[in-house]
Amino acid sequence: MRKCKVTTVRPSYQIMANYSVGKVAEITKGTLTGNTDIVIQHVLIDSRSAAANQSALFFAIKGKNHDGHRYLAELYQRGVRAFVVSELPEPKAFSEAGFIVVPDTLKALQTLAQYHREQCNCPVVAISGSNGKTIVKEWLFHCLSDAFSVTRSPKSYNSQVGVPLSLMLLDEHTTMGIFEAGISFPGEMDRLRPMIRPDLGILTNIGEAHQENFSDTAQKIDEKLKLFYNCQTLIYCADHKLIDQAVRKAPQLEKVKRITWSAAGKAGILVSNIKREADGTSFRVSYLDETIAIRIPFTDAASFENAMHCIALMLVLDIKRDKIVARLHDLPPVAMRLEQRSAINGCTLINDSYNSDYNSLSIALDVLNRQFQHKKKTLILSDILQSSRHPEELYRRVATLIREKGVTRIIGIGSEIHKNAAIFDIPGKFYETTHAFISSFVPEDFNREAILLKGARSFEFEKIAALLEQKKHTTRIEINLNALVHNLNYFRSLLKPGTKTLVMVKALSYGSGRHEIAGVLQFQGVDYLGVAIADEGVSLRQAGITLPVLVMNPEPESFDTIIHYRLEPEIYSFRMLQMFHKAVVRNQEIDYPVHIKLDTGMRRMGFLPGETNDLCSEIVKYKNIRVCSIFSHLAGSDEDVHDSFTREQIDTFRKNADQIIAAIGYPVIRHILNSSGIERFPEARFDMVRLGIGLYGISSVDSSRLQTVSTLKSTILQIKQVLPGETIGYGRRGKPVKPVQIAVVPIGYGDGLNRRLSNGRGSFVVKGKPAPVIGSICMDMTLIDVTGTGAREGDEVIIFGEKPSVVDIARILETIPYEVLTGISERVKRVYIQE
Repeated sequence: MRKCKVTTVRPSYQIMANYSVGKVAEITKGTLTGNTDIVIQHVLIDSRSAAANQSALFFAIKGKNHDGHRYLAELYQRGVRAFVVSELPEPKAFSEAGFIVVPDTLKALQTLAQYHREQCNCPVVAISGSNGKTIVKEWLFHCLSDAFSVTRSPKSYNSQVGVPLSLMLLDEHTTMGIFEAGISFPGEMDRLRPMIRPDLGILTNIGEAHQENFSDTAQKIDEKLKLFYNCQTLIYCADHKLIDQAVRKAPQLEKVKRITWSAAGKAGILVSNIKREADGTSFRVSYLDETIAIRIPFTDAASFENAMHCIALMLVLDIKRDKIVARLHDLPPVAMRLEQRSAINGCTLINDSYNSDYNSLSIALDVLNRQFQHKKKTLILSDILQSSRHPEELYRRVATLIREKGVTRIIGIGSEIHKNAAIFDIPGKFYETTHAFISSFVPEDFNREAILLKGARSFEFEKIAALLEQKKHTTRIEINLNALVHNLNYFRSLLKPGTKTLVMVKALSYGSGRHEIAGVLQFQGVDYLGVAIADEGVSLRQAGITLPVLVMNPEPESFDTIIHYRLEPEIYSFRMLQMFHKAVVRNQEIDYPVHIKLDTGMRRMGFLPGETNDLCSEIVKYKNIRVCSIFSHLAGSDEDVHDSFTREQIDTFRKNADQIIAAIGYPVIRHILNSSGIERFPEARFDMVRLGIGLYGISSVDSSRLQTVSTLKSTILQIKQVLPGETIGYGRRGKPVKPVQIAVVPIGYGDGLNRRLSNGRGSFVVKGKPAPVIGSICMDMTLIDVTGTGAREGDEVIIFGEKPSVVDIARILETIPYEVLTGISERVKRVYIQE
């Protein structure tokens, strides 16, 4: 077996060797126009990437909710000169650019990736299945580090776009490629298979993910198996009977060598003597008349299955048995997400301290670069351990990368980065060990900056994270930014092209945090943000948010502040119109944007229909303001019992808005729909919609298409046994009738937990099992019944999330989800996670 160190994956979308635009045009069968002398070093599909420069090739991919062609001019201004497009722009504006024109830009990217893969002669492993793909891939990277130079998919890049981008990472150092492949619809694997062209395959399992797009489970298995039609070897668990049957029936797999494993029946690899203990699982594996004893540091069934897939591949590759045992014993937890939270002295901490390779560093730096609230950006970086490059070459590349990504300070920790400190040309400090950094730590050295913590696990950067975190309270609300973006894109998919989106971020973005959510929405290209009061808008501006911000409840006392921070007020009465116009004149503004609110039946704020004629006469007199939008608010769009009234509101709005637009003589944005209205009244989406609670996974129509964004969690501080006759909590209201085991959880009404959940009305989740509240909820603590759950002190507790959902909690409290979410106290730590 050839021995060599593992090379890290190249930065996102890096190409193995330089390609000329002419060569790319030849490969993709495109028509090349303009500059033909450009040499390309990497490819891009995201116009927001910091890697958009003169060595990049941008693929203008069109999707249901996006079109890369919209960003060609912006990219050209930033230095990009090579583009693959399906629509050729006006050439005069791109005098130095080269364009490759193709019918389908995504297909062109896939064609280029397929060609690139064909130039690589190393073995390639492909992994598919419903669950476990990323973990198996990362564990294989760990396990094969002594035997191969591995290039692998970044994160979960397994889609029609992610796979070609991953394949472009193959380079001359690679001796093995490991790539994920995922599908959501029938037919997609037919496009992935020729790109990946795997030699070895692993099918992890089949679950419920994306089942709605397949006629049944059998069809989904058959579609996934297409990936392995030309493989030499396929690995899977024979205990999954549907998979085993499908493999044996598929004529295209007859010549593929099947390596099966089983813990319950016949297979090529047999597993026996499985023993699950408190801190791990031990078992015996038999293969070709040989048995080895293995232990993994995980106890759950999913980790056992994932580990067995890795063992099977290692056996096929004839990895030395002692290496298999050692690598499995040290299997690391796979960080599927990056965490962001508030830190000391007004800082923001981004914690990605689970691995350190060049590619994941590049991805994490993109997140750092999106922290608009901070001008200063600090990187705390450990030695990069998994690289075959000479340290000096490696850290020169790192130095170039962090400079391009806008890092303003580096703190390097580790002997190698310490030796190469002179390479870095930005301010920095370097330490040989984590202990040395902690010993010299001064909190005042970190002030109002974004901090990325990026290190290999052996450097124990969790100790640094503990120093930098602002809030130590273990009760936290986790906000899944991937889910939030998914929900945003779902609602966008309902809109016609050109319809704008305003997203409400009032009340701490429904309890999720103000500038953190606004920063994500700005990066995702929404058109407007909405706040309740001027102070909320000021906070956004101070955090670097530049999007237009509509203030829904402006007060005359805030008018000068609104104008100073370029916020846009709702005008809902003649008095407000007159007073704001005076403020605009006083501040010497011209054409200042305002938004006219019409009351079409809510009977809250707004001009009544009977006032429209006077409003038209009045508003044309004010030359210093400009109406940007006209809008109204629906009273009952989430309940079909009010549908006739809702349609009356829509008709009233349309009639009065059109009258105002005719009077002022220029185009104006119209909007009336909230989240439920977007789903239920497509005819009234007009020019813009307002998205609020739907962004957080709550729908009045069908929540199955949305994902849970907010999960409220805590931990168990103490466990006690309570006998019948004893009482629990204030007022002695907890009175068990049999022996119970109770747990103390550090969350109470001071954290926003409603006391009406006391005495069994509410229930938390511990180890996947319900744990009813027992006794009265206290200000800072709640007692729950954990009898029979197997709970231990320190275990995680779910207050709401997937189950129980915030809708479930609201139903118990006879209120609405808005109140539950916005009621979470600011003393509860907000943690932002994303893959």
